Amino acid sequence: MSAGAALPTLDLVAPAVAFPAPAPPVDLYAVPDAGAAQVGDAAAQASTQVSEAATQVSDAVSHGLQEAGQAAVEVLGTLSGVLLAGRAAMLTTQVLASAAVRAAEEQRCLERQEALSATAAEQWEAAAYAVVRANARRTALLARHARAGAPSGGDQGPPRPDLPPPLDPVGRPLGALRADLACFEEAVRRAEETQTAWEISRLTDVMDDAAEADDTWRRLVRERQKAMLARHMTHREPTAEQAGQTLAEPPRASADTERDTEAVRRLGADILAALDPQAAPATVELAVASVGRATRHAGENPTRARRHLGEARRFVQDANRRARVRRAEEEWAAAQLDFLTRRAPGDAEPLPEAPDAERPLRRLLADGVPLTPEERRLVELRVTERLTHLEALYVRTQLTAVLAELAARHGGPADATRPEGQELRLDWTPDGWGPEHWLRATLVRGTLRIATMYRGGGPGERRPEDRAVDDARCAEARRRIDEFAVVARELGLDLDMRIERTEGALPGLRGEDGAVELDEMLATGTRGRVPDHGATARKARTVGDRTR
Repeated sequence: MSAGAALPTLDLVAPAVAFPAPAPPVDLYAVPDAGAAQVGDAAAQASTQVSEAATQVSDAVSHGLQEAGQAAVEVLGTLSGVLLAGRAAMLTTQVLASAAVRAAEEQRCLERQEALSATAAEQWEAAAYAVVRANARRTALLARHARAGAPSGGDQGPPRPDLPPPLDPVGRPLGALRADLACFEEAVRRAEETQTAWEISRLTDVMDDAAEADDTWRRLVRERQKAMLARHMTHREPTAEQAGQTLAEPPRASADTERDTEAVRRLGADILAALDPQAAPATVELAVASVGRATRHAGENPTRARRHLGEARRFVQDANRRARVRRAEEEWAAAQLDFLTRRAPGDAEPLPEAPDAERPLRRLLADGVPLTPEERRLVELRVTERLTHLEALYVRTQLTAVLAELAARHGGPADATRPEGQELRLDWTPDGWGPEHWLRATLVRGTLRIATMYRGGGPGERRPEDRAVDDARCAEARRRIDEFAVVARELGLDLDMRIERTEGALPGLRGEDGAVELDEMLATGTRGRVPDHGATARKARTVGDRTR
């Protein structure tokens, strides 16, 4: 055996991973084999932090509290934070609400001195998703307020929401983030309640105007305002969103009700009280007019009254559905826009931008103009592209951390580079292998290949004694590859390693001069002849008709 292949995948995002620094320029003629220091202190530190984060919580209460404490003091890394935000942008409202419920329950477990049935990575995921949900609701609420019109001293618009800045989980310990999140969600809830109360008042004004001088009708409508507000705010709780609850259906008329004018008036008020506070005023006016016609025909023409009450009920159902869809679209757009406008730290390579997708999202929030199907597909494509880019960057970063951890645990020099045509190349010489053999892992188009390498000394076939050492190193490589997979799993990467049998070790050189494509070599079965890398450096130069 001399090689193995795997597709690195990730399930849970390890919380402590930061953006890597840009790769230095590749010097094809640099002296190879700089040793383990090339991996970088940051990668080693990230490896240690992530290893702690990935430890499974025990069933014992004391061990569970210890793990909870580790998660609570750990700080969210920049790359982990953006990646979690991208994953959250792809989720539904119900899933985000479930994360908010889970994050709150985990905090209560910690406060009650109970063990947590989750890893630190799972706790961080729940908290980060809850932050995305809360920030999206904040952005959508500000957009609602702006569209309603700013107040100008009278009752022309809703009060300005008193909201804190968006919550950024990056660089914060989990314990502090949970406390800040609870305060942030309460501030958003109070601001939503204030905005909703104003919107309900606007609805009741529309109902009052349709009633002209009917004081009894006004009283019936006003009596239902508090119930409308309480019902809507309960519907907006994360537990209700998690269960997929919506506003209750408006009541139906009975045969006895349709013959009693006062009963029809009360039923009409109940139907209108089921309106969503964000219902379109035009639809509200149609529903109010239908209730008015039902009241006028009650008693003398019950059939007609029933028909008009049915119309009002359908108008309310339609208005509620449209308001619910519009609210969900706004919060979805806020989450997409937040993810697409996030920037990498100044010392990291910039993330791909998507101004073509940002424009329709901003328009939806500012003007309430829904996205066309083409625009929505464009947004989803840009979000997927950025998320794919981040996941690939995360995998490269964690594979580098795997190399650092292997060198720390088992000794031997190691280095990580990015030659042209490869996303990542890792070279590790396990302790005792000496300078003549090492393991090389290359990541090309998402596929990780690990191979046993030997240092080539020149052209020609390998001697029998050399082949014997090659075979010994290849036999040991199986265990080393297993060690690689174990450390990768600890750092949150799943490596379903497939062992490939070849004729033996592959020739190469450590460092940048050893830029050997394992895919090509394994496909062609190259063995025994060392590529003449010096030929590139000895290019012939022609001056006039003379060649040097």
